[in-house]
Amino acid sequence: MSPAAKSRRDKAEGLKAQALRHMARLEDLHVWQMEKTKSIKKGPRKYAYWMATWREGNKTRNVHLGNCAKMDEEAARHRDWKMKANR
Repeated sequence: MSPAAKSRRDKAEGLKAQALRHMARLEDLHVWQMEKTKSIKKGPRKYAYWMATWREGNKTRNVHLGNCAKMDEEAARHRDWKMKANR
């Protein structure tokens, strides 16, 4: 194999590995619902909203995605992927 062909093959393998790492990074996401109870004059009220969790190095990152009444789980997951891809 010529040196130029070997160089191109190595570059292609590096790009493939980088793409696989990026996909694995996006797959390491967990979307879940959090409920909060708030006390008001009329009594306790429950509010639910979507949260996302992923690891950044040794730390866990929790991100608020939005209200459960305004979006479903699929929309929350899509928003989560966009947020993590931009980081």
